[in-house]
Amino acid sequence: MVLVVVMGVSGSGKTTVGSRLAAKMGWKFYDADDYHPPENKKKMAEGIPLNDEDRIPWLCMLHDLLRREDSSSQDVILACSALKKMYRHVLVNGASAIESKQPDQSGENPALKILFVHLDGPMDIIAGRLEKRRGHFMPPELLKSQFDALEPPSPPENFITVSLEKCLPEIVLEIESAILQREASLME
Repeated sequence: MVLVVVMGVSGSGKTTVGSRLAAKMGWKFYDADDYHPPENKKKMAEGIPLNDEDRIPWLCMLHDLLRREDSSSQDVILACSALKKMYRHVLVNGASAIESKQPDQSGENPALKILFVHLDGPMDIIAGRLEKRRGHFMPPELLKSQFDALEPPSPPENFITVSLEKCLPEIVLEIESAILQREASLME
């Protein structure tokens, strides 16, 4: 089974890419935005960026969701900003990542094997997308704060970076190919 987190700043296409990929592969799809508590959505709607204290409980809940799906051998794609390395660490390791800063490798709660797909692109293109988006609680004014907070994934994290400047079918195909390549290499 495969766990994929499609990540990036607001407006990078996480939900669009993740849901399209999940439909193509016949996997479950979750949008992390659906799991924000009302106070987080209210804060963002008022133009106030979330801080770590706002995000950690939400990320722990998302980790638990991924853990449940992993336990039932379900392939899953989650669209989640996962902007900071620490946030990705929480998605992989759960609450233990906060206390110890080290992965919990005990037999009871081993780290989840997640492939992070970073949708990367220039701020001006993403800002243009946000200006066109309607009915979302995240206002375009917070985009700069997202870029400021972004810590792009780097080794030893399990990730690929995909340019959001490509068309949607190309992006989905690139991610699908990377997933299939990784699965094949694990079978060898």
